[in-house]
Amino acid sequence: MSEFRVVVIGAGMGGLAAAAELAANGCAVTVLERAPTPGGKMRALDSAAGPIDAGPTVLTLRGVFEALFAAAGSDFAAAVKLSPLDTLARHAWDSGPTLDLFADRARSADAIGRFAGAAAAQGYRDFCVRTKRVFEALDAPFMRAPLPTPWGLTRDLGVSGVAALLAGSPFATLWGALGRHFVDPRLRQLFARYATYVGASPFACPATLMLIAHVEQEGVWSVEGGMHALARAVANLAAKRGASFVYGADAARIEIAGDAVTGVTLRDGRRFAADAIIFNGDAVALSTGKLGEAARRAVPAIHRRQRSLSALVWTLSAPPGRFPFRRHNVFFARDYRAEFADIFKRNRPPADPTVYVCAQDRADGDPHSGAPERFLVLANAPADGDGPVGDPQTIPRARAAVEEVLSRCSASIDLTTPGAVLTTPRDFDRLFPATGGALYGQASHGWMASFNRPGTATRLAGLFLAGGSAHPGAGVPMATLSGRLAASAVLARRASISTFRATVTRGGMPMAGARTGVTASR
Repeated sequence: MSEFRVVVIGAGMGGLAAAAELAANGCAVTVLERAPTPGGKMRALDSAAGPIDAGPTVLTLRGVFEALFAAAGSDFAAAVKLSPLDTLARHAWDSGPTLDLFADRARSADAIGRFAGAAAAQGYRDFCVRTKRVFEALDAPFMRAPLPTPWGLTRDLGVSGVAALLAGSPFATLWGALGRHFVDPRLRQLFARYATYVGASPFACPATLMLIAHVEQEGVWSVEGGMHALARAVANLAAKRGASFVYGADAARIEIAGDAVTGVTLRDGRRFAADAIIFNGDAVALSTGKLGEAARRAVPAIHRRQRSLSALVWTLSAPPGRFPFRRHNVFFARDYRAEFADIFKRNRPPADPTVYVCAQDRADGDPHSGAPERFLVLANAPADGDGPVGDPQTIPRARAAVEEVLSRCSASIDLTTPGAVLTTPRDFDRLFPATGGALYGQASHGWMASFNRPGTATRLAGLFLAGGSAHPGAGVPMATLSGRLAASAVLARRASISTFRATVTRGGMPMAGARTGVTASR
């Protein structure tokens, strides 16, 4: 048969992973990307001190990337240079003591004991046991499965797996479950922050998201050249296996004939024929008609109220001040519940935000010379970037609130430094259409939220999803897994079509259903 043509819309990590795997399996892969470079949200912005990661800053689950490269016949370690971080993050509350968490759990327990007492240290140890059980229960049957359902998950887990899942209190909120381990409100706040890794509120997301803590405790790495170097490495891998990349390619319409996709048309009129398409954008772009009316019915609509967090993100080069930064630093709000009420109920940037700072030039315990360093400063915000323009003082007030939190912790950073770049929810909506600036797809609120994400397949034969808005969810490793799931579905479709063509050639009449491939969706 002729080459099996696959068009990937979007060169984020999900699309890149799919492209690499499909090209390595002999598909004719074309990747269409609006931006001039690969990476999607994993982007870098220029500064006087060099490129600054302006998206994800944390690499975890290294094995996901090792497996991807191995499947494509390459060596991840040779392509991407990683350095393990001894200090996972430094945490600060006003002018009080800081608390570091370490890759070594025993060191973290000791640090927590000094910070909040022996009972808190034991609570942390118990929490680590619990999060490990939840992660191990959900890793294969949920995160690596193409279309999990509550009933199928229960079946696949078995008795011991269900017990481990129930230990994660799936029907409780993360905030509520953390009270079982941490009396000190600062520790509860610290571990509740893992909800924001998938754009959720700890007061609304299921407690099973505590597994993110286990993922981070298993190791955090910095990438030589920044996180954008990881995206470039996967793009290079795909290209070496034969995938072609078209940048500045703005997809306007997914074409269909009958019940199946046939190609993609760009806004400039160019058309790319396809036997299968992987959409590596936010699924809401399909349901709102951004890729044409034919694709609108491919996935269920997502209401604006279901959106995940957006953010205000500053990237800048500035003097570090007096605070002893590590690479990852968190400066906490005084009232965590009020912060998320501002975002999800009042639809405004929080008056007192928690602030994340990535000091990109720092490793573990690096001293600073006082010279300007590269910083990413992030505060959570509502995904309202496609709404009406509101009060012009909203952003200045939000900036002042961020600077106030940093100042309380002796970590003053001037966000108006010349050359500083601010990305707002409105900017994120322009970069990632139809999202309103939501950075993680739909919010993981309620115990069914993880099952309500769009799966790999869609209602259109030959159209598949990859990226953080699709299963298994947000985050660089999860988006990468989504790409591999999409690649597997495409290869199954290729095999189905090959069988159909062979049957027609031999017998002159197709077998019923032979061409349908994988078309089920939620």
